[in-house]
This record gives sequence, structure tokens and C-alpha cells, in this order.
Amino acid sequence: MSASPGSNKFAAVTGATGAIGNAIAAQLASQGYHVVLITRNPEKSSQAVSEIKKSTGNNNVHFEIADLSKRISIQSLAASWTGPLHILVNNAAISPPNRMETTEGIELQFATNVLGYFWMTEFFSPILIDSSPARVVNVASYWAGGLDLEDLEFKIRSYHNHDSYRQSKQANRMLTSIFSQNLVHSDVTVNACHPGDVNSSLSNSLGFGGSQSPDEGAKTPVWLAASKSVQNITGKYFEHQNETHCPYGSDLLKAQQLYEICQSYT
Repeated sequence: MSASPGSNKFAAVTGATGAIGNAIAAQLASQGYHVVLITRNPEKSSQAVSEIKKSTGNNNVHFEIADLSKRISIQSLAASWTGPLHILVNNAAISPPNRMETTEGIELQFATNVLGYFWMTEFFSPILIDSSPARVVNVASYWAGGLDLEDLEFKIRSYHNHDSYRQSKQANRMLTSIFSQNLVHSDVTVNACHPGDVNSSLSNSLGFGGSQSPDEGAKTPVWLAASKSVQNITGKYFEHQNETHCPYGSDLLKAQQLYEICQSYT
């Protein structure tokens, strides 16, 4: 009997107590990966881990607590990480109805949805490189656009959670291109995708429902994380397991400017 695809490989999934993130974690666990749920709530995390272990029969599932809106929290998580990491799925996202700020004074949705992805990839890159071949999957969205490099935190524009969310998903796709270039010689691929239209607390906060189950929504992210068919593809954007042209990722000048702005948040 052949070993499962994920045997002796480690995957981390952010936002893994949410609908899509939990399904991504469970599907990776079902393929034999050692799965780490990166979450904020210990009680929800413990319950999610127990349910994934029970449903998949994989006991190599646990959680780590981190606040993805805070640089120091992610930096501490990476510094304390032991062992390899072969798959990083950046999935955590929020969309509060009103403009809020972190204790560091950063607009909360930008901090979580954009800087969280940036910091996770930046601080875990050395671990991913040491573990390579490795993959980063950025869960973005086809609902993207409106990014303003001069007002990323909606200090000038009126804040609407739809606009901030669309901007953050555009940013995810842009940063995917830059990180893929930065890591191109290290056997670490970086790709982005639209997961699917799932009825979740996030979609509800944006006023939407969803026609797909969490498992259906997780299908493309898990495929990018684990399928041999995409093992040498990097810097691309996918919808429904199909590579789709991304005008945002193709604008490398603007993407590089965004990357440098993210670097400035210390």
C-alpha cells in the first residue's frame, strides 16, 4: 500500500476555524498531512482540531494561536516554529462593517487581510525554503479591485467594508506575483486563487450568502497546495482549478510598490 500524499509533510492554514479554512485543513489532513491550524480562539481551535481528527482519522492535527493583524504575533510564531513547513495556506480574512484599528493604529481589515498574508509569507519564507519543495497558497477572490496605494487604510476615503475587502483581495493577488519572483530560485511556489462562493460568516458580513459548500470552496486551494499537476507553477491566479489571467498580478510595478509599502510596516 502506497503512502498518502501528505505523509511526513507539514501544512499550516490560517483562519482555520472559519468555513473555508476549516475545510481546507480537513481536506489536507485527509491526505495525510500534519496540519497546523493558525487561529485566534483557543476554544474554537480545540473543537476544530477534535472534529478534524475524528472525521479524517489523522491525529497529526493541532493548533497554534496568533493574531494575524499583528506583526509581532506572526514574527513570534515563526520564531518558535519547530520542524519543517511544506505548505502555507494564507486564508484568514475579516470584513468589519465599520472602520477599526489595531492597537498599533493600522486599519484592521488591511492589517489582517493584507499585512497578515505578507507577514506570514515573509517570516515563514526561511522555513519554507529549508523545507522545499514547498508551496504558498493565497486565498484571494475574484471579487477584487479598487486598490489605492495612497490610501490603503481608508484614512482619506470613506470606509465601506465592501471596498476594503475588494482592495485586500486585489492586494493578495499582487503580492503573490512579487513573492513568487522573490522565491523563484528556492523551489517555493506562490499562487493565489478564488476559493468558491461559500456561505460563511465572512460572506454574510459582506451581505452575501453562497451557493457552494465549504468542501467545494476548499477544492481549489487544496488542489494548489497538494496536487502534483501544479507543482512547478508559480505566480499565477486560479479560479475553479483553472489558471486565469490576473491584471493585478500582471502590473508588477504597482505590485512592487505595494510590497515595499507593506515592508514599511515594522
